[in-house]
Amino acid sequence: MSLDRFSFNQATAKYWPLVDVVKGCAAAGVRNVGLWREPVAEYGLTRSVALVRDAGLSVTSLCRGGFFGADDWLDDNRRALDEAAALGAPALVLVCGGLFDRPLADARARVAAGLEALAPHALDVGVTLAVEPMHPMFCADRSVVASLAGALALCEPFPPEAVGITLDTYHVWWDERVFELIAVAGSRIASFQLADWVVPLPADVLVGRGLPGTGHVDFAPLIDAVLATGYSRPIEVEVFNAELWARPGEEVLRDTVAAYQSVVTRG
Repeated sequence: MSLDRFSFNQATAKYWPLVDVVKGCAAAGVRNVGLWREPVAEYGLTRSVALVRDAGLSVTSLCRGGFFGADDWLDDNRRALDEAAALGAPALVLVCGGLFDRPLADARARVAAGLEALAPHALDVGVTLAVEPMHPMFCADRSVVASLAGALALCEPFPPEAVGITLDTYHVWWDERVFELIAVAGSRIASFQLADWVVPLPADVLVGRGLPGTGHVDFAPLIDAVLATGYSRPIEVEVFNAELWARPGEEVLRDTVAAYQSVVTRG
């Protein structure tokens, strides 16, 4: 199967240095990568841009922006948009932040206000703010945007080029309205990510995701539903898993490619 639409999110091999991620992907015939801001900053933005370009890779997303409850959220998110634009990433993934000691309604209102403040800059630099709805178990500490319906409601005031969504199977697979809402989302889907739900969950639920095909997510209908919207960007595999992180990056990339191919039947 062609890997033209496959994107390796570097978080799947968290401790693999950026240079090795890029070289490893290029050697394996993988032409798309999802990057994270911290490794890019460590290597240097200008050097990272050149590294990816010289390897012939495309950056499918940059993670992360958001955390609208933080004191420096506005400047930090503007910088993140600029970084994404420099890397050629079409989407900045937003993990919108938890409660930050606020009532839930106030925290969600802060996200809406943050999107309003950032949307003009997103349009100026040509990068979509991609709100990621997360599983409700992360609502208190990571994202008060805890449903696909809630994410789409936040997007509604803005053009899709400015504000869209990151659709991660790990976070939305359980939603009884997921197929209806994917159809509603349409061109709002700025980034599509695959990860599986495995049980039992570890004590640290953040690192409890599995490679596609190793858990309980029924991928085929979800992928078909997203592609039916006209989604044409690459499909990322992004898996937070401590056992994967302990393995050599080359092995993780190999197994991630195999997992992707096991669940994606088109492209």
